[in-house]
Amino acid sequence: MKMSFWGAALGAIAGVAIAGVAALADSSHQHAATGASTAPAERKIKYYRNPMGLSDISTTPKKDSMGMDYIPVYEGEDSDEGVVKLSPGRIQRSGVKSEAAAMRVIRATVRAPGTVQLDERRVSVIAMRAEGYVQKVADVTTGAHVVKGQPLMEIYSPAISSAAAEYISTLNSKVTGGGEGVYGKGSRQRLMNLDVPEAAIVSIEKGRNVPIGVEWTSPRDGIVLERNVTEGMRAQPGDVLFRIADHSVVWAIIDVAERDLGALAVGQRAVVRARSFPGKEFSGKINVIYPQITKETRTARVRVQLSNPDLLLIHDMYVDAEIETGSAEAVLAIPESAVLAGGGRQSVLVDKGEGRFEPREVKLGHRGEGFVEVREGLAEDDPVVISANFLIDAESNLKAALKGFAEGAQP
Repeated sequence: MKMSFWGAALGAIAGVAIAGVAALADSSHQHAATGASTAPAERKIKYYRNPMGLSDISTTPKKDSMGMDYIPVYEGEDSDEGVVKLSPGRIQRSGVKSEAAAMRVIRATVRAPGTVQLDERRVSVIAMRAEGYVQKVADVTTGAHVVKGQPLMEIYSPAISSAAAEYISTLNSKVTGGGEGVYGKGSRQRLMNLDVPEAAIVSIEKGRNVPIGVEWTSPRDGIVLERNVTEGMRAQPGDVLFRIADHSVVWAIIDVAERDLGALAVGQRAVVRARSFPGKEFSGKINVIYPQITKETRTARVRVQLSNPDLLLIHDMYVDAEIETGSAEAVLAIPESAVLAGGGRQSVLVDKGEGRFEPREVKLGHRGEGFVEVREGLAEDDPVVISANFLIDAESNLKAALKGFAEGAQP
């Protein structure tokens, strides 16, 4: 009696279950027949990427060394072409750091050697314009310092004596009422044409005597570079008897490397240090950039004018110069460490956030103090990678190569 009751109950439950399954199957079949348009379309797998964020990919399903399945990447999921994606853990392990491009004043110092040269405009040569004889030479030697108007020698010249007699005659005729006129002015001019010092001409005017010897004086303050005169010698026209140079202002001729020539401009400040006077500085400015390159050394010559009141700087002395370059105006700049150079171009990695980095080509300008000017390719506040960027760049190149390989392997 009891067995028949439980048997009937179990039979009823089984019947309900079978009926339910049949109903579900029928319902599922009906839904498939009527709602096929609502089923999601099948997406196409492009490739499989490493589950640990490594840069290797596969065209077929596979597992990594730890037995983890590679993750499928469907079409449309990697729409950021050229963008490198890194996991937060990998970014931290690699030491990736970013810094925003900002407006900065870039200054750089060009260092180069040079020599001290005389200012060509401050050199005087004493030479005769007529035949003469040296009667006396002052106690002046090569290397001695002389002042303007200091006697150097006494010269007898027949031509000067004749011109002086003519001038005195003109002056005397003026006193007696004849007047100096044009002829008198011409007589004085003749003495000047013979390069007779002004002091000697004034002495002739006052004394009204033809001098046997004319005292020749220094035309400027300076150092005697040459003394080619001795007592009793005959001086021919054009013979250089003295050469005197003013050292109060000198030139520093600096040999600048060809690569630095574009950063230099007339007017830039330069600091010159002489090797003979450690710790002492001479300040000046560039006043000439010579338009030629020395073929042997690939250097350009730059002229810096220096004040030399103590006469410490002398001809052909070696010096070292530091020239400040750059503009006083702020320019868009990034750290030099952000620049990736190679393949004939220069680029940076822009940090787009969420572990994404975009390589971007840039055009650069002046460099200095660890920064480089960006003329094209970036905007202010664009963050660029300044540390471990070469690792991201290598991964970017690897990703591009692998993706090309994967696309080439697809039928």
